[in-house]
Parts: sequence; C-alpha cells; structure tokens
Amino acid sequence: MSALESRPWRGVLVATALPFNDDHSVDFAAFDEHCAWLVANGCDGVTPNGSLGEYQTLTEAERAQVVTTAVAAVGGERVMPGIAAYGAAEARRWAEQARDAGCGAVMLLPPNAYRADERSVIAHYEEVAKAGVPIVAYNNPIDTKVDLTPELLAKLHAEGLIQAIKEFSGDVRRAYRIAELAPGLDLLVGADDVLLELAVAGAVGWVSGYPNALPKSTVELYRAAVAGDLATALPLYRQLHPLLRWDSKVEFVQAIKLSMDIVGRKGGHCRLPRVPLLPEQAAEIRTATEQVLAAGLA
Repeated sequence: MSALESRPWRGVLVATALPFNDDHSVDFAAFDEHCAWLVANGCDGVTPNGSLGEYQTLTEAERAQVVTTAVAAVGGERVMPGIAAYGAAEARRWAEQARDAGCGAVMLLPPNAYRADERSVIAHYEEVAKAGVPIVAYNNPIDTKVDLTPELLAKLHAEGLIQAIKEFSGDVRRAYRIAELAPGLDLLVGADDVLLELAVAGAVGWVSGYPNALPKSTVELYRAAVAGDLATALPLYRQLHPLLRWDSKVEFVQAIKLSMDIVGRKGGHCRLPRVPLLPEQAAEIRTATEQVLAAGLA
C-alpha cells in the first residue's frame, strides 16, 4: 500500500521533544525509547525535527540521525519528519533523506527566511515535491510570517503538491473554508489548544505536543473528539487545557519538557537560545501537571 493510500499523517502524530545529555549532545538512546513508548501508549506515529524537536539547533548529522533513530524505533510509516529549511534545495534534500530512510510522509513549512509571496511559496513546494514523498504542509504564520491561506492551500493541493495541512493559525474558521475549496485536503490539528474545535470541524489528524508527557489521556481526548463523543471529550479537554494552551506559547518546548520531567519521562533542558522558564512559569506548569496526575490522567 502506498503512502497516499495509507495516509500515514492521520491520527495522533507526536511532534517529539528531543532529549539531551548533560553536555548538550543528543541522547539518541533516550529518544529511541521515547518514540517506542509513545506508540506503545496509543499514539499513531511521530513527527521529529519540528520546532518542538529543536531542529534549528541540530547539526546536519544529528538531524539525519534523529530521523533514522525514529524509523528504527517505530517503523518508517509511523515517522513524518519536519524538513523545514531556509532554501528549497535544502528542504528537498531533507525530503530525500526521509524518503530513503523509509518515511511515509514529510512535513514542510513555507519559505521562512523572508516574507515570501504566493509565487515563491508555490515554487518552494514544487521543488521539494520532486523528492517524490507525500508532503504535509505546515501553516504557522505566527512564526514564519507567511500565511498559507485556504485559497493558497487549494492551489497547492490542486497541483498535487500537498496532501494535508497542519493548521496552526489558531483560526478555527479556516477549517470550513479549506473543506470548501480543497475537499480532498486532509486537515490536521496543529495546536494543542484548538484540538476539540478543529476535530469537530473535520480534522483527521493531530500533530501534537503534549502527548510527549501525557499520551494516554491526550489520545483518548483525540479519539473522542473526532468521533463526536463530546460527553467524553469536553470534560477531558477542560481538564487538560491549562497544559494544552502552553503549546501555543513561546516557551512551549520548555513547558512540555518540564511536564515530561514531572511525569517521569526525560524532558530535560533545551539548547540555546531557549533559556529556562521563569520561576512563575515553571510553577504554573508544575501545578497544572500535578493536577492532571492527581486526576489519574497520566
């Protein structure tokens, strides 16, 4: 079965946090174990080398090994790495590396070194599509300053350049416009704190952050939400939302890693330029995580 037939981007794909050793080298053994643990606890796959995986701070060798480690841990069809890069040629090379490693799909931001216009965005996706691996576009206009509007997404999909969209704009109204303009384009939840809203609107996947710390309860939330079981989903969403909203904050990597530490996983420190949380931020996350633990949601 081809990737297009199996659509490996559907379900709960965890944007994996990356553990480091005390000397700031990558702890690949811990990362291997973490990927396997996520799948064993109900997640459908992993999305390494995203912002949560601090890909911008990795060397080329480290970034490549992150992909091959994840594939070895859970199988290529469960791995959808981020392949963002400043240039389209570099992003294409990362797509080719993922393809050769056996990945079923890749996730690609638009050009993010400057405020690209529509022609530049289309050319970017055209170049990367030459690698021959299905592309999930990633819309994050907050950080990239380039907005993949529903109209632009429809053009990219009509050209066969993208198969799905990770939507991180926070504007849940877009789900309906995307469905109208590109009915064959899969919608993936891109921010943890709009999961329920986008699931109700027809999302078929979730590129997620907080399952790094709480896979079972977040997977339960996702399954209930996409099934329309609001009696289960809404109370759970309310319980988890004090944590889920951190996924949309600047300090989301540090927040999720702290929650991982609290529940007994290896979150640990980040590489610079990410600095430790302020004491009041850490206290807020610790309290919210401990409340979730007390509720039996870990």
